[in-house]
Amino acid sequence: MTDTLLNHRAEGPASAPPLLLGPSLGTSYALWDKVAPELSAAHRVIRWDLPGHGGSAPGLIGPGATVGDLAGLVLALADSLGVDRFAYAGVSLGGAVGLHLALHRPERLSSLAVICSSAHFNGAGPWRERAARVRDEGLAGLAEGADARWFTPGFTVPRLVRDHREADPEAYAACCDALAAFDLRERLAEISVPTLLVAGREDPATPPGHLREIADAVPDAALVEIPGASHLAPAERPEAVLAALRTHFGGAARRGMEVRREVLGDAHVDRAQARQTPFTARFQDFISRYAWGEIWTDPALTRRERSMITLTALVAHGHYDELALHVRAARRNGLTPEEIGAVLLQTAVYCGVPAANSAFATAQRVLAEEDEQPGGPA
Repeated sequence: MTDTLLNHRAEGPASAPPLLLGPSLGTSYALWDKVAPELSAAHRVIRWDLPGHGGSAPGLIGPGATVGDLAGLVLALADSLGVDRFAYAGVSLGGAVGLHLALHRPERLSSLAVICSSAHFNGAGPWRERAARVRDEGLAGLAEGADARWFTPGFTVPRLVRDHREADPEAYAACCDALAAFDLRERLAEISVPTLLVAGREDPATPPGHLREIADAVPDAALVEIPGASHLAPAERPEAVLAALRTHFGGAARRGMEVRREVLGDAHVDRAQARQTPFTARFQDFISRYAWGEIWTDPALTRRERSMITLTALVAHGHYDELALHVRAARRNGLTPEEIGAVLLQTAVYCGVPAANSAFATAQRVLAEEDEQPGGPA
């Protein structure tokens, strides 16, 4: 804990695109426990605690706080970590912070996901009443009703309920002040950041209509409704939330699939997709995001150069089935049969003559098949 920065947890490669995750009122960054580790495979995930919640100091905000104040704390955290531009997802109050950033600091956001949140929160009155109650009575009584506000009947997450009970009452009340003053309905159309709205179909606090209102107003926004989810959807339905966020934030996966098809051909990729099972789905996603979406798209090397390197590596390890695939890919990337032969001859020196012998046999077969096809390389 520090007196100047929000408490946070960072996961994933430092070189990966940053993704900040914001919590709901009364919770800590544990709200993202079932989602953040999966997202960290492709992102530098940074999840943070509200003031007075989890490990964040309560004195970071005070009475009369605004969502803008919380957004300023998030930007200060990002700055301290050397993060200039980032994707952002937030739940409820955390989602309101995201909307504020998208409206007031769009240059800092690459994309936004707003989960179980609102452009307003049913008016100032109830939040002022809750703030006064918490300042007078503390949080024990309010925490008793957390399950009913947060989850569908029969579901709970004891860690989050404990976080609610142990939050600092003054900081919690200041967050209520921020919700009381928050209303962006008249300015939603100004948001230009790519935006996803995620609604819990059983959410009594911010029903789907609140998310639909945002989706209708923000240009090109998308809306996903999750059946069986109440207010804390990342905790109750993590798989569905994860799927929605991966689709929204997965620019590398989308670009990766495009490059994969350009290099390997539609026929091969279609066959691979047709063979995909639940067991192999994550591996296929990994290949599209990492190998094709990040490595093959790096402009430091041309596709011709990448083909030559790939052919060499496949020969070195004796992966001749894969070599056949990448001989075809090398032709798509502009290598001539003579250049492919020169690469394989080079492998005879550094990988061994037996390996090169098998590689020449594989390549000769592939190039002969190609010559038999009308119109040359596919």
